[in-house]
Amino acid sequence: MPLSESKPALLVLADGTAYRGWSFGATGTAIGEVVFNTGMTGYQEVLTDPSYCGQIIVFTYPELGNTGVNPDDEESNRPQVRAAIARNICYRPSNWRSTASLPDYLKQHNIPGIYGIDTRALTRKIRVLGAMNGGISTEILDEAELLEQVQAAPSMAGLNLVREVTTSTVYEWSDPTTSIWEFKPIQANAKEPLTVVAIDFGIKRNILRRLASYGCRVIVVPANTPPEEILKYNPDGIFLSNGPGDPAAVDIESTKALLSSKKPVFGICMGHQILGRALGGETFKLKFGHRGLNQPAGLKQRVEITSQNHSFAIDPDSLPGAEVEITHLNLNDRTVAGLRHKSLPLFSVQYHPEASPGPHDADYLFEQFVQAMTGARSEG
Repeated sequence: MPLSESKPALLVLADGTAYRGWSFGATGTAIGEVVFNTGMTGYQEVLTDPSYCGQIIVFTYPELGNTGVNPDDEESNRPQVRAAIARNICYRPSNWRSTASLPDYLKQHNIPGIYGIDTRALTRKIRVLGAMNGGISTEILDEAELLEQVQAAPSMAGLNLVREVTTSTVYEWSDPTTSIWEFKPIQANAKEPLTVVAIDFGIKRNILRRLASYGCRVIVVPANTPPEEILKYNPDGIFLSNGPGDPAAVDIESTKALLSSKKPVFGICMGHQILGRALGGETFKLKFGHRGLNQPAGLKQRVEITSQNHSFAIDPDSLPGAEVEITHLNLNDRTVAGLRHKSLPLFSVQYHPEASPGPHDADYLFEQFVQAMTGARSEG
C-alpha cells in the first residue's frame, strides 16, 4: 500500500517520547507495555502467543509480513498482543502456505499496528530505560492527550493477566506435531497412554502438540481449577504452562497442594516461575525481558539455543538450596533458566523447548517428563 493511502498513526511512550508513523491492521487506540522481540522469523507465532497478552511488540527484524499468515502457525485462536510495531510492512506476501496478509489478519482481529518508525532507536531506548507502557493510536494524534492515557494505565508489575487468556472449559488435545520438516512424533505408551493434566495459564498449541506427540493423553484445565478436581483425572503428570503477566499475582496455593501429591510436574515459562514460587522462591521483574529465538541457556559446559519470552525471573538466592537445584542459566545475564527438585520429580525451564530454535536442542525435556511419569506409574 502506498504511504499516500496509509492512515497516520502515533506512538507515545510513558516517558513522553513520541514516534509518528503509519497505520497497518486495525484503526483505533491500544495501550500496553512496549517490549521488543529479536526473532527474525515467527511473527505469527509471536502475535498469537498468550504470553504476550497486555503487551505491544516491537519487531526488530526490519520487514514484517513477507510470508503472510496461515491457520497452522497460530499458537492460539487469535492474536493476543495489544498492538504491533514494525519498520516496514509487506502487503503482498509470497508463500505457498499463506492464506492472508498480515495487515488484513490484524484488521480482522481488531489489532492496530504502526510502521515507518525507527525501530532500532526504539529498541535501544527500551534497553536503556527498560520496558514501559506505551500507546498507539490512529484516533488520538495529539501527543499530550495520548500520553495522559498511557500514564494512567497499570504497570505490568503486579498485574494478573492469566484470567484473560486461560480456557473457560476443560478440553482434551490429541493433535501431534506436524511439519514439512523431519520431526517424527514419538509414539510412546500407545497401548496405555500417560495422562497429563495441563494447567492453562496461557498455553501455546505447540506445547500441546509435543505432549501429544509423545503419546500422552492431554487434558487442559482452567488456571483456577481446584487441586482436588485435577487429581480426579488420576493424572500421571501435571504440566504448568506459559502465560502472561506477573507470576507473583497468580495464586500458587493450588500448585503447592499438587506438589504434595508427589506426581511429576513440568513447568515452562510462567509455569517455571509458579513452580519456583510454590517451592519457596521469589520472582522479580527484568529490565526489558528476554524475547527472541537465539537465547543461549545452559550450565556445566552444556549449551542450548533457546526461544524465550518473559518479563520476570526467579531470584536464585530465594530458592531453598537444600531442596532445589538450578539446572540452567541464561548465559547472557546469568538469570535462572531452569530448576529441579533434588528428591521429587519436579522440574521447569524459563524457555520454550517446543519452539524448536536449535532446532531441537531442548526437546529432550518432554522425553524427560515422559520418563518421570513412566517411572512414577511403575512405582505406583
